[in-house]
Amino acid sequence: MEAVMDRKVVNNITTHFQALSAFVPLHPIRTKAEYDKAVSVLNQLLDAGASDENHPLANLAETIGELIGDYDDAHYPLGEVSASAMLRFLMAQHDLKQSDLSEIGTQGVVSEILNDKRELNVRQIKALSVRFQVNPAVFL
Repeated sequence: MEAVMDRKVVNNITTHFQALSAFVPLHPIRTKAEYDKAVSVLNQLLDAGASDENHPLANLAETIGELIGDYDDAHYPLGEVSASAMLRFLMAQHDLKQSDLSEIGTQGVVSEILNDKRELNVRQIKALSVRFQVNPAVFL
């Protein structure tokens, strides 16, 4: 059964929401200025310990992070990245050479993958996702 709020409860919620909204953006972010404020508030919450899921403001930080993410997705869409480009990036980040990736095949196979002459197969994607601790989808 759905709980019914009386006018007094609604007024109380409205007052608290307006007071909190003066400090924290609790609405969809529509402008760059609102985005900058939300990022600043999120950074302050994280500095205060809200990255700990047991912190009393953890859910608030998560909500603001989601609002920021929504703005980012709408205004800064990510381009497509090929599996070979992602593999080259991860290799550079981990200071690896082709010979360091024996779990996906010989150095010749790795070279063909990096030069887009061969696609990664399911076994190779699983091995790379484990090695680099990333979601396998980054190679799709």
